[in-house]
Amino acid sequence: MSASAAKVSKKELNSNHDAGDETSEKEQQEAIEHIDEVQNEIDRLNEQASEEILKVEQKYNKLRQPFFQKRSELIAKIPNFWVTTFVNHPQVSALLGEEDEEALHYLTRVEVTEFEDIKSGYRIDFYFDENMYFENKVLSKEIHLNESGDPTSKSTEIKWKPGKDLTSRSSQTPSKAGKKRQHEEPESFFTWFTDHADSGADELGEVIKDDIWPNPLQYYLVPDMEDEEGEDDEEDEEGLDDIDEEGEDDGEEDEDDDGEDDDGEDD
Repeated sequence: MSASAAKVSKKELNSNHDAGDETSEKEQQEAIEHIDEVQNEIDRLNEQASEEILKVEQKYNKLRQPFFQKRSELIAKIPNFWVTTFVNHPQVSALLGEEDEEALHYLTRVEVTEFEDIKSGYRIDFYFDENMYFENKVLSKEIHLNESGDPTSKSTEIKWKPGKDLTSRSSQTPSKAGKKRQHEEPESFFTWFTDHADSGADELGEVIKDDIWPNPLQYYLVPDMEDEEGEDDEEDEEGLDDIDEEGEDDGEEDEDDDGEDDDGEDD
C-alpha cells in the first residue's frame, strides 16, 4: 500500500469516528429530552396522588372525630391519665420538672384538632381543673402553614398566679422520670406555649399530634407492661431453676442406684 493510500484510509477512519460521536451525542440528547418528558408525567401523577391521598385523609379525619370524642369521655374517668401518659413518654418526660408534673396533675383533657384541609396546620388544647398555678381553664397552641409551607404559631397567654410562673424558674428540679435526660439548663414544659421563635422545629407539638394523640393508652400503660414483662422473666428464671433442681435430684438418684448396684455385686 502506498503512503498516499494509507493517508486517505486514516482520514476516512477519523471522519467516520467523528460522525459516530456526533450520532452518539445526538442520541443521548434525544434520550435526555425523552427522560425529561417521562419524568414530567411521573411528577404529574405524584401530584395527582397527593391530592387524592389528601382527600382520603380529610374523609377519614372526619370519620375519626366521634371516636376521639368517645375516647375522651372514657379517659375522663381515669384520674391523672394525661400526666401519667406524658411522664411515661421519653421525649416529653425530658421536659418535665417536678413542678411541671405537679401542674399537669390538674390536666383533665387533651384535644388535637387538625384544620379541615389538614395541610394548613393544627391546634392542641389542654383543659385544666382549678389549680394553684394559673387562672386559665384552657391552654391552646396553633401551628399554621402558609401556602409556601412556612410555619407560624400562636398560643394562649398563660395567666400565672402570683409567684407561680414556672417558665421563669430555669433551675427547676427535674422530675424522677426526667432525671436521666436532664438538660444543663432545663426549661419548663409550659415554655412551649410562649416559644414561637422556630415553629418549624416544634418537636413537642409534632410528638403530641403524631405519636401520643393517635394512641395515648400505649404510654399510659407502659409501667404495667414493663411489670408484666418483669414477672414473665422471673417466671422463666424460676422455671429454669426448677429444671436445674430436677436435674440435680435425678443425678443424685442415679448415684444412689449405682451405689446399690455396687453393693449387690460385692455380696
